[in-house]
Amino acid sequence: MKNIRNEEIKFVNCDMCGKDNTNDYLLFEDYKYVQCENCSLIYQNPRPFFSPLKKRYLKKYFYYEITNQKNFFELMKKTLQDIDFSGKFSKQFPAEKTFLDIGCATGLLLNYVREHGWNVKGIELDKYSADYAKKNFNLDIINKSLDEAKVKDNFFDVIHASHLIEHLPSPMAGLKKMHKMLKKGGYILLTTPRKDSFQQYLFKKNWRSYHRDHLFIFSKKTLCQMVEKANFKILKFISWGGIGKDQGYPFWMKNIADKTVKLINKGDVIFILARKVPGREL
Repeated sequence: MKNIRNEEIKFVNCDMCGKDNTNDYLLFEDYKYVQCENCSLIYQNPRPFFSPLKKRYLKKYFYYEITNQKNFFELMKKTLQDIDFSGKFSKQFPAEKTFLDIGCATGLLLNYVREHGWNVKGIELDKYSADYAKKNFNLDIINKSLDEAKVKDNFFDVIHASHLIEHLPSPMAGLKKMHKMLKKGGYILLTTPRKDSFQQYLFKKNWRSYHRDHLFIFSKKTLCQMVEKANFKILKFISWGGIGKDQGYPFWMKNIADKTVKLINKGDVIFILARKVPGREL
């Protein structure tokens, strides 16, 4: 079976609970979201096999990353500031602390973290982005997908994944692999779009995060459930994003919306800081 883009597709069960009881959620021209009746997770079904998914990340994806890298970097820095990353958070670790960025793109964040005293490593599927990070910042990047990457277990103090989990064929498997790669008591820093947000309510089907490359759409409830099911304890939950820069609203309106949704925790992007539960290996 193929979709209208001539990609081989398959039907899948819910990634969180394994059930196959769904209702149609949203239908687009070349993909469809369904919602699990058992756990409420929203995901694409049917969806492409992994091989055609990988082919989507070609040179045009790199151009998108290069064009937007500074904006993405500033947003990620603000997230780190929210947890006092360069201060109290980092001081709890020994001198030889380790940081892995999954989906590290062009490497700006990894370079920044290294400048703050961390030993860093990246995983990036897109070859052009990985090569850029290596050439411009001399970073150690694995040019593989998360499930293909060979990384030591119990090795990293912190794993960062910004706008990655919604792209994974199996977010549950991805979280379990992160759990294995972390040291005892290590942390994950996750960022992803959020369905139960002001912006999704405002734009409905035209919300910017309904996208053919987003295989999963998380609410606060479903993301927290999945993270906890992977044996992490959630320590902090933050959201932001009231109106996007490219959505045609005046700056004053965007400024008010952004401040308001962060205050009431209804932004369309969510960040979770969670810790590997001590003594519980998957």
